Amino acid sequence: MPQAVIDHRRALHQIPELDRQLPETVRYVRSVLEPLGCALSNPTPGSVCAFFDAEKPETVSFRADMDALPVTEATGLPYASLHPGKMHACGHDGHTAMALALAEHVSAHLTELPRNVLFLFQPAEETTGGARELCESGILEAHHVTRVFGLHLWPGLPAGQVFTRPGPLMARANEVTVTITGKSVHLSRASQGRDALAAGAEYLRRAYAMADGLPPEEPRAFLFGKMVSGTVRNAVSGKTVLEGSLRTYREETYHFCKEQLEAIGGKLAAETGCGVEVYLNEGYPAVWNHEGLYEAVCAALGEDAPERLEAPALAAEDFSFYQRAVPGVFFFLGVGQTAELHAPEFCFDDEAVLPKGVEFLKRLLMMA
Repeated sequence: MPQAVIDHRRALHQIPELDRQLPETVRYVRSVLEPLGCALSNPTPGSVCAFFDAEKPETVSFRADMDALPVTEATGLPYASLHPGKMHACGHDGHTAMALALAEHVSAHLTELPRNVLFLFQPAEETTGGARELCESGILEAHHVTRVFGLHLWPGLPAGQVFTRPGPLMARANEVTVTITGKSVHLSRASQGRDALAAGAEYLRRAYAMADGLPPEEPRAFLFGKMVSGTVRNAVSGKTVLEGSLRTYREETYHFCKEQLEAIGGKLAAETGCGVEVYLNEGYPAVWNHEGLYEAVCAALGEDAPERLEAPALAAEDFSFYQRAVPGVFFFLGVGQTAELHAPEFCFDDEAVLPKGVEFLKRLLMMA
């Protein structure tokens, strides 16, 4: 079993693919699953679902994301990406490999299991949320899924150790775009224009003041990383575009920020005569671990229970869509001091990490 998960990971690492276009990855995953006696389906484009029927009334689900990133690999590994400009820089090859190794274990021990098992191999975690489409397909209801688990490789945590926390684990992520439309005139006639650059600077100041006004104990992140305005130095700017990100955990915090950002835009438009459009994309909900299921995991695993994280991460993950459908817990599997996720240099000691991840998943599988 330990060697199988390593072999799976290294094979997958060489064939990274993006979004929902995962033909080689899907072919590899199906080639491992087909001999195992499970029912295979692809309810959404680029997905593979494997159902193991233990003739039980309930089903536990394990999720693995399969897509990679548009990153040129710089690890120097002997099994580096064979697809130029694409790389498994977020560990999804490891996630998929662990799920495949767990599926092989399930096939060999099906009669011993307390529940049926559904594996969700999904696309598009890095782009538009493949998890949401799988949830909307009805597959969780069709197989009577009552709990769902996921495991993500995580730099900076001790290699091979599992961590999580009840409640908020990862943030809700929303992209914020503010478009301000003024009137461009030559600086000699500036009084006849409407200065979109000045309005953009004022919007930035007020928006940051709004975020600073939130309670300090409420974790969040809000930043505009890009501002583009004007055409030449001696003309009033006719257009400003601000691009930023908002990360929150509680829905009420998100809605407060959204309403305030829109209100700032409305007031600034009235004051300056500029048009102000504030847009927040839908994004992913926060990863919020089900408190009752978290406690059940800790109680069932005893000394092998995951370590508790003191604070949530500001990164985002579409596993949150599964948690909105059924109780779920998401875990971090430490990979030690490595390059950060999404970096061209990201790599980890798979022999030290992945077998321990599989053993942890097997313990979750056997929970009463």
